[in-house]
Amino acid sequence: MMTVADVRAPSLEAYLTERRSQRRLLMPYVTAGVCPDWLELVDAVIDAGADAIEIGIPFSDPAIDGTTIQEATVVALDAGMTPGKALAELKERPFGVPLIAMTHYNLVYRHGHERFATDMVEAGCWASILPDLPFEHAGEWTAAADAVGVENVLLAAPVTSDERLAQVAEKTGGFVYVVSTMGTTGARGAVDDAAGALATRVKSVTDKPAVIGFGISNGETAVAAAEHADGVITASALMRRILDGASIEEAASLVAEIRTALDEAYPPGS
Repeated sequence: MMTVADVRAPSLEAYLTERRSQRRLLMPYVTAGVCPDWLELVDAVIDAGADAIEIGIPFSDPAIDGTTIQEATVVALDAGMTPGKALAELKERPFGVPLIAMTHYNLVYRHGHERFATDMVEAGCWASILPDLPFEHAGEWTAAADAVGVENVLLAAPVTSDERLAQVAEKTGGFVYVVSTMGTTGARGAVDDAAGALATRVKSVTDKPAVIGFGISNGETAVAAAEHADGVITASALMRRILDGASIEEAASLVAEIRTALDEAYPPGS
């Protein structure tokens, strides 16, 4: 295994900041092991227009996942997916965009902070999202992550106070994950008005990219969310297609639909 001195992730924040000058950002989420050819799914959504990919590393007791992501997690775990296996499989297949590992702190703690951070970088992950780890308690993880250049993305919710929002904006790495609504993840028919208001608040206190997640299910919801933000994350809608038996191409077509809608509503470079 490489040592800390041998490996370092590129800057996700710098990459996304440059990309947002060209177009609205699009970050699909893929649960590691959701289907036998899940790596092909990652490739397909990149080809469909993704700027970065969230890789969900399955955990049996998730904090904010809705029913679809929970179902995807169960499928992956039943198929034998583990954190080590997910990172090892990613390592064998380099991708053309940054990967962001999304999981829960228990797995990081059990894996070991420095080992997990180093394994992430070797697997092509530039950042982490640990939704159940408040920044007040993230010292050990951020120290290990900082040592290899891994940025730790923090979440902001509609109820986040102005004081805490400023702290989140200061401490987050990569981008600010703007949670569109209170509750768990899941596809929705419309984006809560609170999402735009929160994205506007985020952009008033930081130049870091503000990217909206939760409820982005199609081109229409993506366009609505991106009006006040730098980009969107689509997760449950994509995983739902796979769980319902769609082919890789059929699932990736959702990402292509969202990419086209964003580019038509907000022409690249505008």
